[in-house]
Amino acid sequence: MDALDVVEPGLVVLLMAGLAAALLIISLVALLIYRRQRSTLQEMQQEMQRTVQAERDRFETEVLLRTAQLTELTHHLQTAREDERHRLARNLHDDLGALLTSAKLDAARIKSRLADKAPEALELLAHLVSTLNSGIALGRSIIEDLRPSALGNLGLVATLEILTREFAENSGIEVHCSLAAVELQANAELMIYRLVQEATTNILKYAHASRVWVSLAVDHGHVAVSVRDDGVGFDTRVQARSAYGLVGMRFRVEAEGGTLSLVSEPTRGTLISVKLPPSSLRSTEGKEPG
Repeated sequence: MDALDVVEPGLVVLLMAGLAAALLIISLVALLIYRRQRSTLQEMQQEMQRTVQAERDRFETEVLLRTAQLTELTHHLQTAREDERHRLARNLHDDLGALLTSAKLDAARIKSRLADKAPEALELLAHLVSTLNSGIALGRSIIEDLRPSALGNLGLVATLEILTREFAENSGIEVHCSLAAVELQANAELMIYRLVQEATTNILKYAHASRVWVSLAVDHGHVAVSVRDDGVGFDTRVQARSAYGLVGMRFRVEAEGGTLSLVSEPTRGTLISVKLPPSSLRSTEGKEPG
């Protein structure tokens, strides 16, 4: 037997052992590199997530801030609009109303002096007085639309009854009212009046309804207002082209700390519900019992 044949199996074993060790070392190095890369990748992902979350938080904060600013601006514009309406109503009542009333009185004096002397002039004066009466009535109607005096003189319930009665007479739509006497802050009363006014206007324009229900009540300390109709309704998931009235309603309600909900389906009518917080109620402390 040759000596080389005896040594060769040992070399083979050593070579295999060395190869196995080399493969093990390479595997360990590869594992270390993989773990390091994985750790680096995880750190990068975490850093990216932190960056995205920080950006998202910043964006949400910005949205909340802008929303609060827009709500405050809308409230300011609504208040300024009501103040301007009040000023115009006062000017129309004091200035234009006084002028028309004075002209009517002058026409009455002229008519009494002419008596039967000039029949044609008397006819013209009668027409003038009729025109002045129409002008005075129109002025009163404009004043009431700008600033309903009944709110301060008669209260919210009576004012809503007048509003809904005139709406029923002008539209031919049957209106059912359930109005509880509620002591509210002046701003809340005006907001509810404008809400019902806007809702009935929308019903007349778009709903094609035959009946309307208006309610005002106190529910567990909250003021609840609703306007419902049996009209054509609409799909609330579809953005309406003329949704500014509803947006204005919502801003008015939220400016008073309340919430507005809208429920409607095609052919199922529409329900507008509003809830106002107890702070909208007028304080009765210090009042003497009636």
